Amino acid sequence: MSLQPPFPLLSVNSLDIAFGSNRVVKDLSFDLYPGQTLAIVGESGSGKSMTSLAIMGLVHYLNATIAGGNILFRRSTDSAPVDLTQLTDRQMRKIRGKDISMIFQEPMTSLNPVYTVGDQITEVLLLHGDYTRATARDEALRLLRLVRLADVESLLKRYPHQLSGGMRQRVMIAMALACKPKVLVADEPTTALDVTIQAQILTIIRDLQKELGMAVIFITHDMGVVAEIADHVVVMREGEKVEEAAVEPLFEQPQKAYTRALLAAVPTLGSMKGQNLPCSEPLVIFDGADVVTRGEATVQDTVRVQEQPIVRVDNLVTRFDINKGFWGGVSHRVHAVENVSFDIYPGETLALVGESGSGKSTIGRTIQQLQESTSGEIVFSGKPVSQMSRSEKMTLRQQVQYIFQDPFASLDPRKTVGFSIAEPIHTHQLLNGRQNVSQRVNELLERVGLKPEHAKRYPHEFSGGQRQRICIARALASKPKLIIADEALSALDVSIQAQIIHLMMQLQREEGLAYLFISHDMAVVEKMSHRVAVLHLGQIVEMGPRQLVFDTPQHAYTKKLLSAVPVADPKHQRQHLLLDGDIPSPIRKVGDEPIVNPLNEVQPGHYVSHSEASAPL
Repeated sequence: MSLQPPFPLLSVNSLDIAFGSNRVVKDLSFDLYPGQTLAIVGESGSGKSMTSLAIMGLVHYLNATIAGGNILFRRSTDSAPVDLTQLTDRQMRKIRGKDISMIFQEPMTSLNPVYTVGDQITEVLLLHGDYTRATARDEALRLLRLVRLADVESLLKRYPHQLSGGMRQRVMIAMALACKPKVLVADEPTTALDVTIQAQILTIIRDLQKELGMAVIFITHDMGVVAEIADHVVVMREGEKVEEAAVEPLFEQPQKAYTRALLAAVPTLGSMKGQNLPCSEPLVIFDGADVVTRGEATVQDTVRVQEQPIVRVDNLVTRFDINKGFWGGVSHRVHAVENVSFDIYPGETLALVGESGSGKSTIGRTIQQLQESTSGEIVFSGKPVSQMSRSEKMTLRQQVQYIFQDPFASLDPRKTVGFSIAEPIHTHQLLNGRQNVSQRVNELLERVGLKPEHAKRYPHEFSGGQRQRICIARALASKPKLIIADEALSALDVSIQAQIIHLMMQLQREEGLAYLFISHDMAVVEKMSHRVAVLHLGQIVEMGPRQLVFDTPQHAYTKKLLSAVPVADPKHQRQHLLLDGDIPSPIRKVGDEPIVNPLNEVQPGHYVSHSEASAPL
């Protein structure tokens, strides 16, 4: 923990931010010292992001105003403080990006879609640093390697839409760190990242802090990350500061009921040790005054192995051609999925875990018929998809539903949520008559904890957690047998996440649903899944019952994944098993086929690839 010098680098004093007459941040005060990491935590709508935008001088772009208070910034201990709220846009531009930098929450909307990644990073360096075009390019390459990106030479020439969410987030982090700022404002910077990459990014930020005396404001809903990186914590709710304390006292003895409820909702890795089935825990909720517990613990004994599997994936291979040849011919391929096989039974949750680019989403999209496979077979309800007629494929699309990572992007902003939920009912002709459809939509909204009157609202009128509930309601509308949840919980606050986990497990018990749960959050996977498959570079390296994979991991890669998970305990010291050397890439030359390592059964139902099962860490 850093020693605090007498003068703070940044002081927020009685800050008020308002949209018209609606105050979204109320009388907020805190100090930030050189070398310190201050975490701001709270649920969606608590005012965390608005506070960060006020520090960056960006609130007026959202038609918000700073209704009171000030934000004082000192460039050095001997310089006079500057009130950031009083600076013009021109003056603020000299500070923004150089002295105070920000990693935004949503990288797709923060990166310019018409410029390459290389252009955007070099622009920051040329604008604020002493670089030529050549040296700026070299520095851009160094920054991209720093955030553990592979194939950086070709990455400079790519556009944001050609990168995965995790890769875009790392590009944003590289841009923010480019000018070695005095204050780094990080708004949910690791939400879209895998645990191994997240551990490395946190290490990079910590190392830069020591080197530069950089101060960090870390806005997050991941209490494990808070415990690992923060010196001091500010807890916010509905625009107000609820509690402020050093990190250890806050975790050990939270003073306020809201903080206790927030910490109780955090899924803890290892909490299911020794249990062979997932368990739906009672919900711990803050009701506005106190912490209340609802429901009771229920063992999730829902798998019906005596029945035929809903989906069987047999030696699935999915590859993408890349035109890198001089004459435009195919010279390289992305080996996204290589000889993957598994099955999912009714009432079962199979979790696919692995890093960004390991092929998790490609497998989900291929099962849903959104992506064509190169070879292999997908068998749905006993019939190969390749032999299905058009009407049978339509039935498959009805019975396999997809919940996407970003609920805002997957809902039509011009249509009411009632229309979006009713769309699968109309498409698959499940009900006739407007009244019947409307009644079903109302039932589905109530099923996911919303109200029938919400059907008339539009997506922008809901919080992130509510939008994800709407996506679940839409997925349930077609009465599916299998739901593919692709990072469906990663962007949610811990309290909302706990409610959605509870809802999904309840639906599984009552409707007999099966889930293909794609996630990088190992603590949530441990809580929800019956079986786990670990993917690395498109291949399954370990698969088996959740208890065996988590309690006795055999493959070196699985051990690395589990070691990188942040634990919500500031006193917890652990060794990160970080991935060293060149970052492996799924891109290979045509003809250079990857070696497919067979899986060996080490315990009943527990399979491990022999490639690195006993390799030294």
